[in-house]
Amino acid sequence: MSPPDDDLVARANGGDPAAFEALYLRYRGWVHALAYRFTRDRDAALDVLQETFLYLLRKFPGFSLTARMTTFLYPVVKNCSIEARRKAERFAGDPEKVADVPSADPPPGSEESDIAAILAVLSEEHRETLLLRFADGLSMEEIAGALGIPVGTVKSRLHRGRKLLQKKLFDYAIKNGYAKEKSR
Repeated sequence: MSPPDDDLVARANGGDPAAFEALYLRYRGWVHALAYRFTRDRDAALDVLQETFLYLLRKFPGFSLTARMTTFLYPVVKNCSIEARRKAERFAGDPEKVADVPSADPPPGSEESDIAAILAVLSEEHRETLLLRFADGLSMEEIAGALGIPVGTVKSRLHRGRKLLQKKLFDYAIKNGYAKEKSR
């Protein structure tokens, strides 16, 4: 059984590089997936992964984990991803360099593009809250901590986001013949 995060943090604070490596190995997949969700670019997501763990490493010694590690890492990944997107946008201004960069968008008409279109109906706040809850498995308290908002706001965003998503999914199902419209 692997040691809990608190034990690894304490060992890393004591100078144990294997403890920090264990934290890295435990959370690298989650950080990379989250970074990809924000950047939609695999290379940028790898850069964000690196920046996130460099940020965490600089916190030692003296780091105190007051919440789940994912709650601590979420805003770091988000901010690093925003910066990576800004850099990519500046890079995109040079037409000679853009020709070599593959598109991160899913192919039109694919199931992935349909899902992206359905999620696009949501505001950034609703989409982010829903993904934290249902894709990342964070509790409402953890989401509140990661986003710096009250738990009540998390609950209302989840409720409103689910209602909007439910309507959009039903419309999609009707459009694609998976469901029939209710007679009024």
